[in-house]
Amino acid sequence: MADALAWLTILGIGEDGLDGLNPVARQRLAGAALVIGGQRHLDLAQPLIQGESQIWPTPLGDIAATLLAWKPRPVCVLASGDPFTYGIGATLARSIPANEMLVLPAASAFSLAAARLGWALQDTITLGLNSRPLPHLLPHLQPGARLITLCKDAGTPAAIAALLCDYGWQHAQLTVLERLGGPHERISQTTAAGFALEDIAALNCVALALPADAASHRRALPRGFGLADDLFEHDGQLTKREIRAVTLSSLAPRRGELLWDIGLGAGSVAIEWLLADPANQAIGLERDGERAARARRNALRLGVPHLRVIEAEAPAGLDDLPAPDAIFIGGGGATPGLIELLWQRLRPGGRLVANAVTLETEATLLAAYQRWGGQLLRLGLERASPVGGVSGWRPAMPVLHWSLDK
Repeated sequence: MADALAWLTILGIGEDGLDGLNPVARQRLAGAALVIGGQRHLDLAQPLIQGESQIWPTPLGDIAATLLAWKPRPVCVLASGDPFTYGIGATLARSIPANEMLVLPAASAFSLAAARLGWALQDTITLGLNSRPLPHLLPHLQPGARLITLCKDAGTPAAIAALLCDYGWQHAQLTVLERLGGPHERISQTTAAGFALEDIAALNCVALALPADAASHRRALPRGFGLADDLFEHDGQLTKREIRAVTLSSLAPRRGELLWDIGLGAGSVAIEWLLADPANQAIGLERDGERAARARRNALRLGVPHLRVIEAEAPAGLDDLPAPDAIFIGGGGATPGLIELLWQRLRPGGRLVANAVTLETEATLLAAYQRWGGQLLRLGLERASPVGGVSGWRPAMPVLHWSLDK
């Protein structure tokens, strides 16, 4: 039934070209009124193309609408390997029903690389750095980890090696795998510090094997809430480690959720929210331009460059934002009417969390607690520090912590 409705074929083609296609794939390719793909794909498939051929537009724009204009005539889209592994398949599936597509994948670069290296793919982290900034790699640099990354171009492997050296992973083993599955396949191994490979093909991926020694455990970014304060560049406007751990626990991030961080400061809460899951999103509002720039630098350095920072003071800047799943008020909580507005914008099932250190904001949160309920905590910390030749306790400013589920 699906085959009868499928006017669109999404065909994975490898570097072995037509030799790697089964009879169904060959038939679909030859019978297509339109074949569309990258120039490399079209060159590989050319002997069987009988209809019109087009190169992907750059940028893609509304490519689904372009293809739908050909319906019900048969259309064949060419993709590298598995079209649903960091490929065009997911983009087209947002607009075209699955039963109108026949998807014929080839082996992905991940599968081929794992096969060449003898790695269990289920135990290997796979990343698409062909379409994302390199800092997305940073949270995955963990002791003993194995990673395979798709690369954007010939310069990406050297950029990865430089990034590893910058963060102390100079002893990581790098394997550059070029044009996998074809007659020009090449595999080269080196270390991050010793990287000197040249003439790398634009079609490549990089496999990383990270050391698991004691130094690696120290340099890896910890998993879980409450990163050390000194990991963040800040001017003192920072939700401190212990308070941040409680705050993130109350915010309770779940996969794919959006956080609004009001009064972003150094960005520590939003950054840890994003580190909780690669699919999470965060938007931070910060009125001070210098602090906003600092938050962006922190996000980049800690591997979450997709933190969106808006230089504004709430409620300015909120009008056109998508509704959040959670809101953290780290600054500006005493602004009249702000909590009411944020509560209205919060999605059902969302969480609103606010911290206060000033008497004015405390009064606002107490009034909000009396009106809406929720959970109210008073958090106090004391740290041991030198007092003359001995030690004593120095208390930090207490924090009033209010959380409410919608």
